[in-house]
Amino acid sequence: MEKALTGVRAELHDCAFPLLEDVVCTSDPTVGFKDIDYAFMVGSKPRGPGMERADLLKDNGQIFVSIGKAMSDHAKRTCKTIVVGNPANTNCLILQKYAEGIPKENFTAMTRLDHNRALTQLALKTGSKVTDIEKLCIWGNHSPTMYPDVRNCTIGGKAALGLIDDDWKIKEFTPRVQKRGAEIIDLRGASSAASAGSASIDHMRDWVLGSDKW
Repeated sequence: MEKALTGVRAELHDCAFPLLEDVVCTSDPTVGFKDIDYAFMVGSKPRGPGMERADLLKDNGQIFVSIGKAMSDHAKRTCKTIVVGNPANTNCLILQKYAEGIPKENFTAMTRLDHNRALTQLALKTGSKVTDIEKLCIWGNHSPTMYPDVRNCTIGGKAALGLIDDDWKIKEFTPRVQKRGAEIIDLRGASSAASAGSASIDHMRDWVLGSDKW
């Protein structure tokens, strides 16, 4: 994948981002994790045909063990990490365990994509903007068991529960947020890409800089 990686670098250069100074392409962990401030773990081995979940966990576990050791040896002690590759929570736990010397609170698994999905569904339902919505919360693992909580949520300063009906919340809103990943795969023939990338940026930005909206 090294050639493909140089293609990504070429596209980044072509975007002419004003804050982009340099791009280093490498498959060497000692180079990739040297003195990093922020780590985005966007990939993991996908589940293939006939593969049991235990097999997937075993393979990804080995990957994140080695990454954790590389971070322990080379990353800054203040490095903040977000794990996107599924199963994100388990991968994050393994990574945190083996990245010795880096505080465990510096490791997070992404739930922001689910949060953003819930925001948009509420905005579409109520004819609002996502920026009008505050105090929305997602509970649980990044899986169909998660729960989008609107009990304290407001939309344009008004209680969300007063703007949506229970039937829609239970039968459409909650299952759509829970199963949105599968819906995207069905629609485009591939898992979420742009939305996941955007959510990871949202996650890290608010973690580092704080937010008064969410």
